[in-house]
Amino acid sequence: MANYDVFNGDADGICALQQLRLQTPREATLISGLKRDIDLLQRVDAQAGDEITVLDVSLDKNRDALSAALATGARVFYADHHFPGEIPQHELLDCHIDVAADTCTSLIVNKLLDNAQARWAVVGAFGDNFDQPATGLGRSLGLDGDRLEQMQQLGICLNYNGYGFELDDLLYHPVDLYGLVHPYADPLDFIENEKGYADLKAQYEDDMARARTFAADSESTSGAIYLLPNEGWARRIVGVMGNDLAKQFPDRAHALLVDMGDGHHRVSVRAPYNRKDGADELCRQFPSGGGRKAAAGINALAQDSVANFIDRFNLQFGEVV
Repeated sequence: MANYDVFNGDADGICALQQLRLQTPREATLISGLKRDIDLLQRVDAQAGDEITVLDVSLDKNRDALSAALATGARVFYADHHFPGEIPQHELLDCHIDVAADTCTSLIVNKLLDNAQARWAVVGAFGDNFDQPATGLGRSLGLDGDRLEQMQQLGICLNYNGYGFELDDLLYHPVDLYGLVHPYADPLDFIENEKGYADLKAQYEDDMARARTFAADSESTSGAIYLLPNEGWARRIVGVMGNDLAKQFPDRAHALLVDMGDGHHRVSVRAPYNRKDGADELCRQFPSGGGRKAAAGINALAQDSVANFIDRFNLQFGEVV
């Protein structure tokens, strides 16, 4: 019998797992990757009696691997907030999926654990751009504004580390970043004492300074589209840049297209921050597209589909000029 912990390589996936393993420690094989590497469950060679935890990856994108694991007799705990499609009914599946626009996997796990490791849930929610529920949960724990600001910055940096076209784009492999996080029961201790976090924060700040020099290629009061170059900083910053823009301009949608250098673009979409809906619906209209209501993306959008994407973005959110 083997244990596997399968988790998205972003802040939400890392912080969801951190909560679970602080509360219920166990040795397990860790499986993660880039934020867009969501077909992670197929990397598990499941056998009867195995215990598999899956966090913050779409059930819809892992359906075949999940069915196969259950058929072998493996037990699966699944927590997520992305579009799941039809959820299998199986006695070995313990499934907790909530696609509400104001929740994330860290908050789902926090609810299951009855706030037992809630500070890491605050970090995960901040990282996934859920500032309001993160702040509300933090306030309920007695955290003041300065500590909440520190935890927000940590969440942003953990999330930032998950973005890239290749693992070489990242400062840390997500499994290694989780390894840095795991010894710290309190994220504030991680912030104060972990040198690796200082290194990550410095790289984030450098990349973000570059991002803030870029203007939208087209924009209106309802939406904006950014075309970013095929450079390491752009590959790393695209998701966090989208989150930042969503908060700067909360009534408009944003699409960020990063040149992949092969005739395709990697796309990140943010629905308007004040009405988190429609991003997943837009992106699922294209091959390799998916996500959730507030934030979604397309792994590889062909150059000859860009005009069609912009047309559909306009239909979904309103005209850009």
